[in-house]
Amino acid sequence: MKPEITLVGAGLVGALTAALLAQRGFAVTAFERRPDPRIHGFVGGRSINLALAERGWHGLRVAGLQDRIGKLAVMMRGRMVHHPDAHTELLRYGRDDSQVIWSVSRGALNMALLDAAEAAGARIHFDQRLDGAEWRTSTLRFVDNTGSWRSHAAPVVIGADGAGSALRAAMSANSNLDERFEPLEHGYKELEIPARDGGGFAIEPNALHIWPRGNYMCIALPNAEGSFTVTLFMPNVGNPGFDTIRTSADARALFARDFADALPLIPDLEKDFAANPTGILGTLYLDRWHLDGRALLIGDAAHAIVPFHGQGMNCGFEDAVELADLLQDAKNDFGTAFAEFQHRRKPNADAIAAMALENYVEMRDSVADARFLLMRALERQLAARKPGHFVPRYWMVTFSRLPYSVAFERGEIQSGILRELTQGKLELAQVDLALADRMIDERLTPLPM
Repeated sequence: MKPEITLVGAGLVGALTAALLAQRGFAVTAFERRPDPRIHGFVGGRSINLALAERGWHGLRVAGLQDRIGKLAVMMRGRMVHHPDAHTELLRYGRDDSQVIWSVSRGALNMALLDAAEAAGARIHFDQRLDGAEWRTSTLRFVDNTGSWRSHAAPVVIGADGAGSALRAAMSANSNLDERFEPLEHGYKELEIPARDGGGFAIEPNALHIWPRGNYMCIALPNAEGSFTVTLFMPNVGNPGFDTIRTSADARALFARDFADALPLIPDLEKDFAANPTGILGTLYLDRWHLDGRALLIGDAAHAIVPFHGQGMNCGFEDAVELADLLQDAKNDFGTAFAEFQHRRKPNADAIAAMALENYVEMRDSVADARFLLMRALERQLAARKPGHFVPRYWMVTFSRLPYSVAFERGEIQSGILRELTQGKLELAQVDLALADRMIDERLTPLPM
């Protein structure tokens, strides 16, 4: 008999973990603080759509959900850059339509995962907020929205309850996890481009739209029904910043000046700006993810990152698959399995955290820079010239399941090669490709793609 595993959190990562563990024969009980979205509707406050890449698709395939989610996802071929003079250009993510990412509804995805978890035998209790833990007796205390509480025996508990994890707080009260949160001095505000009257997309649907403006930017991701979720990223303090762009009138003036082509597409700009909260961004680091074999943190509860590589959910799904595989083979030795999980996943979590921070600078600034564009053009040429040897870092992160740590390390080497080859150059024809070949052969080994 496999023992019962308790999950705190039944959002995206929690629901997938519940499904995968139940499919492997574990008795799974999950507690979620929000109401059941399949009955009450999805409770927002966070982006209604997300970028789904290969690592995330793999988790869905393992859970048997690829076909269901495939019907809900919108393909994004690349970044559609909106320049200040209103002209646009598409910067492809990959070499062709075999290398794309997908925009998917957070709510629809969560509901599909909940269905899969329950179909596999997991029990999910909603409106249950973790209020504390008694580690001596392995007992959790939950409170519902009426104030009533219950105790739950949880010899083995997994926390997938997000960046503000209540289980992490309960674990920290028992043992020092060496937790630190490094805030990004930027926040975000969500807005919306609605579908056209009668249906259809107002702008190109198969792209992630980006308005880079140096120290700030807007992005827009498509939703299946024809709308776009727009996110304004700005410094918390600055000009512009959320301390100076405070009112709906301020927001309209900012968009009229810096995002003029987007302004007519957002009819409820003032209303959305006033109603939607300003989100906090930052990176969570823990030196310890588990309490021996009693408790483990996964996903954002262990390693929340900024959203600029589109990998938060994908990384969390990769956690879920890795953990399910480890526990299946663990022979109920949870202490060893949890330690091995942290050993395998923490270097990768640290690597994607670093790459996500770097990608913010690239998105808001570099995509409009001539040197950056020359390096990207050379990168694509070298990828075609030396396949398997020179693989763009974005491709490794997004279109493969190579460890993030490998993508980060090789990416650093490849960026150095690109910088050296483009130093003082204005166009691709000036680059010495024979020298490029020698540098790649000397510094990079073939990848097991």
